[in-house]
Amino acid sequence: MHTFDLRDRTAVITGGAQGFGFDIAKRFLQSGAKVIIWDNDESELIKASKKINNPKLSYNVVDISNFEKVDKIVNEIIKKNNIDILINNAGITGSTSTLWEYDVIEWNKIININLIGTFNCCKSIIPNMIKNNYGRVVNVASVAGKDGNANASAYSSAKAGVIGLTKSLGKELADKNIAINAVTPAGAKTRILNQMSKEHVQRMLSKVPRGRFLELEEFTSMICWLSSEENSFSTAAIFDISGGRSTY
Repeated sequence: MHTFDLRDRTAVITGGAQGFGFDIAKRFLQSGAKVIIWDNDESELIKASKKINNPKLSYNVVDISNFEKVDKIVNEIIKKNNIDILINNAGITGSTSTLWEYDVIEWNKIININLIGTFNCCKSIIPNMIKNNYGRVVNVASVAGKDGNANASAYSSAKAGVIGLTKSLGKELADKNIAINAVTPAGAKTRILNQMSKEHVQRMLSKVPRGRFLELEEFTSMICWLSSEENSFSTAAIFDISGGRSTY
């Protein structure tokens, strides 16, 4: 497996206990980074920490939808380390339902975690990056935010918001050595698929010209490059990783 030089860098990965985030954490550690994984489920964080078993890994229990809680943890971290890399990976899909039948509480929860959570983490961590004139932020969006999936209006809206946030923030920081980018994966073999109906999963797969779901190693390779010093120019960009589904 190819590694990138992330030595002497500290990365925060939201939703880092499972799925994409867990694999990103492992790949970053292999590349020499110090990694802090965030999740709202302490039991999953403990499991992840034991599985990885690396002294450069630590974790925090964080509700990213609450800015005050995010900011408190960030202030504790930066007393000891700069935060060089932020991966906004935490997300939930929610139920598959028509918009007019969607539960309002669930709709707000999806927006709060996927979009507001990304905003909260960026708002809290970016000032530390500005202070050090260095940072790499990768927001995990989705092809749903580009295409708008039927019966997934909350998730599609949230991820479209993440795409817009990425473009705006990237332009705001373009005069600094801080890169803000997003990736738009199609379906991958992670726990998030378990939240969807079999019919919805099959419909997703039928739209992918490659005829298969994204492999985690393919995903982490793109994340690693975007998070490294090798990505010295691209910012405010949306990188497609959908197997040919959404190429705009």
